[in-house]
Amino acid sequence: MSPSKSQTHRTSRPAPSTFSIVARDPDSDAVGVAVQSKFVSVGGVVPFAAADAGAIATQSFANVSYGPDGLTALREGIPADQVVETLIEADEEAESRQVGIVGQDGSVGTFTGEECFDYAGDLSGETYTVQGNILENRETLTAMAKAYETVDGGLPERLIGALHAGNEAGGDKRGEQSAALYVVKSEGGYDGKNDRWIDVRVDDHDHPIDELERIFKLYDITLLERVEPDETQELCGAVAKAVLTTLADIGLYDGEPSGAFGDDARAALKQFQGMNNFENHDLALLEDALARGWSESDQTEPAVEGEARLIDAIWNGMSDRERL
Repeated sequence: MSPSKSQTHRTSRPAPSTFSIVARDPDSDAVGVAVQSKFVSVGGVVPFAAADAGAIATQSFANVSYGPDGLTALREGIPADQVVETLIEADEEAESRQVGIVGQDGSVGTFTGEECFDYAGDLSGETYTVQGNILENRETLTAMAKAYETVDGGLPERLIGALHAGNEAGGDKRGEQSAALYVVKSEGGYDGKNDRWIDVRVDDHDHPIDELERIFKLYDITLLERVEPDETQELCGAVAKAVLTTLADIGLYDGEPSGAFGDDARAALKQFQGMNNFENHDLALLEDALARGWSESDQTEPAVEGEARLIDAIWNGMSDRERL
């Protein structure tokens, strides 16, 4: 018997090997998706989210209509598990699909069709669901769940941590190519004019999760706001000298680096601030972040130097302050 038209169409499409996590943070009402795939530009296919509805990952032979249709249903107050049932009941190719949904109401739903390529499966927790196909093993999913529940930090750190853990536990059988992080919350977007709080994508890279994390840190410093510390630290001593040496290396400071961080040093730091669009944080807060985070950035893997070292140190120095 020859295959049906729908079967022929499906098997002619690329089958991305993908793992993802969909989650909600009850403390901030943020919801989002993190995903990695051996597939170009996975961020353009898998994640959907709306602050007034929830978040959805549609993958395997992805049916992208699950995104807008599922968000509409969530917005109408239908729980995530019922939304999943409705979507797959209306889809004649549902057994080749995989979907994870977390509603803004806290409901969770997931589905893995029997025709998804092995290893394929899903795993849900109280506020999240992980799912993957063409994986090395089920441990990819269990490692993601454990990491999400134990990694320190806010929702974006926990989502990225889950991707790292899944990849290290086995990940995609076919390797790595792209990754994405999409998180929404009410008025979380640029200038508070939409809900697109975090939207970072790596479309084609040898190590997309590492690159996703690097770009996210830059995005975080540039676009997101943090609670200001009660007291700020000034740079001094060995850390001040190391920061000035780095500013000199990138051509922003022409004095002799020392343990004193005076007016000329702050002028160089202000140049660095302007070059990188870090005006979201005043100069004293950047100096405070460098003072707090420089030594911690020594632990960054892979090691970074120059401008990347300054950015990593600022991010580390801000990481214990709550995002607004």
